[in-house]
Amino acid sequence: MSEPFKIELAKELGFYDTVKKEGWGGIRARDAGNMVRRAIEKAEQQMVAERRND
Repeated sequence: MSEPFKIELAKELGFYDTVKKEGWGGIRARDAGNMVRRAIEKAEQQMVAERRND
């Protein structure tokens, strides 16, 4: 994942303050898992939208 995308997800999921203070190593495993899950959801949504446009 690109850094801007990770930051977007961290803000969306509410733990960006932790990232700013402690870096990515400071987030909980649960937050990392939620970030990955949300990234997958966004990718799936994008794929569905692209199929509709074909």
